[in-house]
Amino acid sequence: MNSGSPESTESRWQKTPVANLVRHVQSGNYYARIRVRSKLIWKSLKTDRISVAKLRLSDFHKEERQRAASQTAVARGVMTFGDALEMFKQRLQNDPDAKPKTKEYYHWRISALLKSWPGLNEEDISKITAAQCRDWAFQNASKWSSISHNHTVSILRRVFSIAIEAGARYDNPGLAAKRVREKVEKEIVLPDFKNFGKMVKTVKNAGSGFSKPASELIEFLAYGGFRKGEARNVTWADCDFKRGEIIIKGDPETGTKNGEVRIIPMIPDMRRLLKRMKAERPEENKDAPVMRVFECQKSIDRASKILGIKRITHHDLRHLFATRCIESGVDIPTVSRWLGHKDGGALAMKTYGHLRNEHSQQMAKRVRFSGPAA
Repeated sequence: MNSGSPESTESRWQKTPVANLVRHVQSGNYYARIRVRSKLIWKSLKTDRISVAKLRLSDFHKEERQRAASQTAVARGVMTFGDALEMFKQRLQNDPDAKPKTKEYYHWRISALLKSWPGLNEEDISKITAAQCRDWAFQNASKWSSISHNHTVSILRRVFSIAIEAGARYDNPGLAAKRVREKVEKEIVLPDFKNFGKMVKTVKNAGSGFSKPASELIEFLAYGGFRKGEARNVTWADCDFKRGEIIIKGDPETGTKNGEVRIIPMIPDMRRLLKRMKAERPEENKDAPVMRVFECQKSIDRASKILGIKRITHHDLRHLFATRCIESGVDIPTVSRWLGHKDGGALAMKTYGHLRNEHSQQMAKRVRFSGPAA
């Protein structure tokens, strides 16, 4: 965002029926062009869909008006923490890269912050001290999980950063609010080959119209490593039997968690599952979803209880996929790409590194420079 036109050539811009909204001819993307207190402001709305652009334009206009009002408040010396927080929330709402669930989570943490610090919203942001932030963090860390606490601390610091940007203060007292070491996740306990097969069979034979589709979802998640939300959006058109691949696009509006389309190879079990399902439902067109149900937790819980094995979740089936891949000799960076991670394997290494080490030790036993061990 800046003042003045981002392009000097007028022919690059196309007017629209919507006030303050223009379209870049070459890219097709829409831009906001608004004037606030005699200052012309441009911003890319990062979309080529006018319906989306209109919504983002409205949000952007509101944010700029609030920013101008906050600057006036600063000039009068009356900016509150709530003023800066509103700007933070507006930026969060306007962020096209933030998923709806991410926005929802942040609003939940904001509510937790205000509840844990009574009166914070009304405090003059220039007068909040580092000691207050430190004391708050000490109390808050004992009430929430390490991850929740650290996310709340991050919000606190970012709100103060907005105040600094607006000129309401020159330092960030939120830096005194200490983050805590995030606890190592508990060990993942997954069913072995035998018990997984028993679970699928138990769910399938439960006797309801939901039973067979639920068993198919269990297999689908385990054989592909999909997130539950990704699995619900896979259609038959996404399943390329010739190439042995499944395209994961995610939600039609928000995409996948990392915003990128990815391709998952069909392992033999997945190919058999999909071939069987397709043969049983030949009338379905290519745009029909592969899955007929989108959650099966109650079925998993019931089967686990009947079999006397540890309860697992939908997400544990994703772990199961990664675990089987690594145990089968697939390298962690490749598994990471299949899972849709963008960190080159860092998260997968942290989560499944012990499996790689165990597999490495088993493989080492096969290496010989002489005859069989005595």
